[in-house]
Formats: sequence, structure tokens, C-alpha cells
Amino acid sequence: MPKVKTNSSAKKRFRVTRNKKILHKQAGKRHNLDKKSQGRIRKLRKSASLSEGHSASILKFKMPYNR
Repeated sequence: MPKVKTNSSAKKRFRVTRNKKILHKQAGKRHNLDKKSQGRIRKLRKSASLSEGHSASILKFKMPYNR
């Protein structure tokens, strides 16, 4: 059977932890930052984890070698 390619956009956007959780950057930190409070901007720096359902589909279809 041929190898399955990992989706390029997925490997740039997501990081898989040891426990198979998928971390991603949070949205909302690109523009209009003057309207947002400093606390909100600071909280948006951290990575967030995807839900279980989304994680399963990303791992299965987009990142097959990280399962």
C-alpha cells in the first residue's frame, strides 16, 4: 500500500502532545487589538486544545502518522 501524505496545512497549524491532544493557536490576535483589553490579548497567547471529536478526525484524516 502507498504511503499516506500528511496534510501540510495541518502540520503547520496543530501540535500533537504525548496524550494525543491537539494544540492550536487561538484566533483573534491579528488585528483590531486596540479594542481588546490587555488581559484578553494576554490570554489569547496560550495554545488551546481541540475537542475530542475534532481531534479524532484531524488525527485520522490529516495527520495519519501521529496516531
